[in-house]
Amino acid sequence: MSTLRVTAEVLTVHPHPNADALELAQVGLYRAVVAKGAYRTGDAALYIPEQAVLPAALVDELGLTGRLAGKDSDRVRAVRLRGELSQGIVCRPGALAGTDLERAAAERTDFAETLGITKWVPPIPTTMNGDVEHAPDLLPWVDIENLQRYPDIFEPGEPVVLTEKLHGTACLLTWHAEDGRVQVSSKGYGAKGLALQEDPRNLYWRAVHAHGLPAVAERLAERLGARRIGFFGEVYGAGVQDLTYGADGRSQTVGYALFDVSAEIDGQVRWLNADEVLAPGEVPLVPSLYTGPYDLETVLAHASGRETVSGREAHLREGVVIRPATERYSPVVGGRAIAKAVSPAYLTRKGGTEYE
Repeated sequence: MSTLRVTAEVLTVHPHPNADALELAQVGLYRAVVAKGAYRTGDAALYIPEQAVLPAALVDELGLTGRLAGKDSDRVRAVRLRGELSQGIVCRPGALAGTDLERAAAERTDFAETLGITKWVPPIPTTMNGDVEHAPDLLPWVDIENLQRYPDIFEPGEPVVLTEKLHGTACLLTWHAEDGRVQVSSKGYGAKGLALQEDPRNLYWRAVHAHGLPAVAERLAERLGARRIGFFGEVYGAGVQDLTYGADGRSQTVGYALFDVSAEIDGQVRWLNADEVLAPGEVPLVPSLYTGPYDLETVLAHASGRETVSGREAHLREGVVIRPATERYSPVVGGRAIAKAVSPAYLTRKGGTEYE
């Protein structure tokens, strides 16, 4: 899940092709439906992204009572309005009256706390929950930002790799060479420096043992001379999320696909290419969909379509993850150069689940 930032943005306004009274305000590559004439190209306004939870007073002020997602109708999510995908909310709240929004846009000021806007935290089902313990030496995962919010992460023509983004739940494993200790966590718990105590009923531990991950991590550590190995994979199947890829998350052979590897070598944590450091078939990997020069249209084309995990195109694809062919730092996001692009069909599907 990407980080939550509520910022002022300079807009580009486009006509709405299907509605005379509406227009499309563009932020990055996102477009939000707005009332016609409310903004002009070059204007600055506040952009509230998807997965933001708004206080009731702000929902009322924006005229959105009963129109947002969640049990309290207070969460922003993508919707189609007169046939056009609208992602996020463009507005000028009364609480920011008198604020120089153009300056705030230039300074990247975050207004989330000022406005009482918080990030939606998905619920945790019982099978993904459990007793936890402090794990300060757990190798952490990072939030992946959306390419549509940060379109300049990659340079045109830069060699990149696109892998399929799976709709499951992220499983974090850290293997310690010093004592063979294994720590397992979810993305949410891992971000808090917590690991799940071993429990055969727990979804993540079942996946770890079903796919023999500790032994693979041990072999990799020996080959690399690493002190710690981090495996980051997606656990999926029926009972996990609404997209199942033909697997059963309730069985002992729960679906698992590795999407990233890190290793602490000589005191430095490095991100590694799983295809290069693991033997074929050692661990199921997320499908690779494209390797070649970066091009936005190519990325967006691969983000949509049918899933390739099951081999049967069982349902729609969630999207893709974009990485440079050679791991590097991005000044755009202040961290790893990595991003996601999500399918519009996935965003607007009915009855979807979004567990942590």
